[in-house]
Amino acid sequence: MFPETFEAGRTVLCFDFMIFTLRLIHIFAVNKQLGPKIIIVRKMMKDVFFFLFFLGVWLIAYGVATEGLLHPSDMRLTWIFRRVFYRPYLQIFGQIPLDEIDAARIASSNCTDDPLAIFLEEAMPCTNTYANWLVLLLLVVFLLVANILLLNLLIAMFSYTFSKVQGNSDIYWKFQRYNLIVEYHNRPVLAPPLIIISHIHTFIKRKIRKVESMKAKHFKLELTGPQDSRMLIWEAVQKENYLVNIAKHKRDSDSERLRRTSQKVDQALKHLTEIKDHDRRLKLLESELEYCSSAISWMVEALSQSEVIKCTKPPPTQKKD
Repeated sequence: MFPETFEAGRTVLCFDFMIFTLRLIHIFAVNKQLGPKIIIVRKMMKDVFFFLFFLGVWLIAYGVATEGLLHPSDMRLTWIFRRVFYRPYLQIFGQIPLDEIDAARIASSNCTDDPLAIFLEEAMPCTNTYANWLVLLLLVVFLLVANILLLNLLIAMFSYTFSKVQGNSDIYWKFQRYNLIVEYHNRPVLAPPLIIISHIHTFIKRKIRKVESMKAKHFKLELTGPQDSRMLIWEAVQKENYLVNIAKHKRDSDSERLRRTSQKVDQALKHLTEIKDHDRRLKLLESELEYCSSAISWMVEALSQSEVIKCTKPPPTQKKD
């Protein structure tokens, strides 16, 4: 509206439009497939903050060391912060200014070591090439740690977060949908900038006329005695149904089928082993019975032969006096 604040207002409007566009992602929480992905992105943003913490340590260490080795006479704070933070960050993505750090490619024209001339920006500061080999070595170590170690650590954190949320995507989606419903239920009807009318109306109703809100009764946070008992019974029934479904799914799963089949095979092998043992014992008993029967038959034959001999033998004769 005013020429003095036009540029500032346009900057704020551009930034506000970006936030408004990103805010539209919140609507996707209703969808069962896209809703958990929003949770994944939100949790991954926390992982990014941890990654930036570790990366910031390496940025400060490498940036301060290289700035002290290459430009010891530069006193401009803006350029110092730019070389300490901005240049190492771009080097992670492959933008390596060899013309500023490599002694073989540094242009030495139009430069000075006078601090006053450098501060007044009359000339650029000369690059110190005394320990240029150490700068290149620090660059190699920094890229090795940042591009390989820290980035792979970030990818591993992303993978863990994705698998953790994706495994419980249905639960996350239900809670997210509930929060979205409660949020839109409690919000005023009018959209910005007309929302100021709703705020004024709500202030008059609540603070001046002391009218209680009816929306607060739609979502109960505390239940009475009968409702609490009914809720507990319903939760117990749902828990039993959930456990039954889990047990049924576990029984129907391939791994459970294989486990039951292996158990049955083990039991069948155990029974077969017992049957073989009984068969071996029966054969042993049969052989012993045959031996006993042959011994008994031999004894019977021997006794019968002895009786026949006794019967056929003549009586002894008496001697005469």
